[in-house]
Amino acid sequence: MSRTTPAIVTQGAVKRLPRLALWLFCAAYVLPGFLGRGPWKRADITTFGYMAELANGTSNWWQPTLGGLQSEVNALLPYWLGAWAIRAAPGWLPVDLAARLPFMGLLIMTLVCTWYGSYYLARNPQAQPVAFAFGGEARPVDYARAIADGGVLALIACLGLAQLAHETTPALAQLCFTTLIFYAACALPYRVVSPTVCACLGLVGLTLSGAPTMAVGLGAGCAVMYLLQRTRNDDALALTLQKGLAIGLFGATLFCVVLATQLELWGWRIDLPHAKWEEWQSLGRLFLWFTWPTWPLALWTLWRWRHQLLQARVTSIHLWLPIWFVFVACVATLTTAAADRSLLLALPALAALGAFSLPTLGRSLGSLIDWFTLIFFSGCALVIGWSGYPCKPAYLRNPQ
Repeated sequence: MSRTTPAIVTQGAVKRLPRLALWLFCAAYVLPGFLGRGPWKRADITTFGYMAELANGTSNWWQPTLGGLQSEVNALLPYWLGAWAIRAAPGWLPVDLAARLPFMGLLIMTLVCTWYGSYYLARNPQAQPVAFAFGGEARPVDYARAIADGGVLALIACLGLAQLAHETTPALAQLCFTTLIFYAACALPYRVVSPTVCACLGLVGLTLSGAPTMAVGLGAGCAVMYLLQRTRNDDALALTLQKGLAIGLFGATLFCVVLATQLELWGWRIDLPHAKWEEWQSLGRLFLWFTWPTWPLALWTLWRWRHQLLQARVTSIHLWLPIWFVFVACVATLTTAAADRSLLLALPALAALGAFSLPTLGRSLGSLIDWFTLIFFSGCALVIGWSGYPCKPAYLRNPQ
């Protein structure tokens, strides 16, 4: 066999995960975080206040305020979504639940775009498994579906997503629109209409959600990457179409620059870390636990696929695209005060990158990871739920 990639996968190893099981698992992750609760978190209640002010007509739609004070985040669209939902909700629906419904849709869209983004990355010819001499290797579509399943499950497993995903804040809107851009960039070589629409929606939505710098960095970086990219066998028609779409992506990025300037969404919020051991230690813990357990898998991916990363031309788009998204989010994490909410935007791409470690793992290592995952998350549920660390539940603190 001709070994061109580190992925050695047979057709029998990519048995399709039942779609119903995956949908039910995602629903079990999304629904409990939004239904049956009130806006009890500080970030939740603050954002809900801005939405209620807009819905009641006591605040300017272009400059949302709460009690006369503007938000610390120069965001518009997240507050608009909540206010529109409050106005459109029937009288029997609680207003706080109505305001959460659009954000539930944003989280669902994040999971969907992560799946499809990982799927199209795995369809890249450079990402395909080794072709066996007598056949039997995984078919491209089945292999891509297995990678996509692994990507979305890795995203759900992230501790950082569990911490912030169910808040009705601009951070969740930024996560959704970042994932839309990620899907658009991944699907660019295979589709025209849906990546174009999603790229425009993602860039504009991210700009209006308070992260215009992230939108510009992601849009410009993806456009440059595809301008440097070469198609298989340098097909002239495909290459021309790809470069045209990359130029269009540049145009959408420039539009976001103009939009952010006209709406005064730019804000100088650079907060470089100080030369203090405590601060760097805190950042280290954030990177360690917030991205757990995807970062070990992502590092393993970089190690096993390192030969493709060192190629002279940018051909391994399935590696460089998620690397760029993670890099931009990490830079934002190190230079802004809201480090955790900036690092949240790296999770979908990090999960997709970590998914490419799965076809390179041996059976014994894969079984070890399965057992470790079971023990780790079961232990977390036991410790947090019953021992009271880091915070004892209310019914244990006040049994009366």
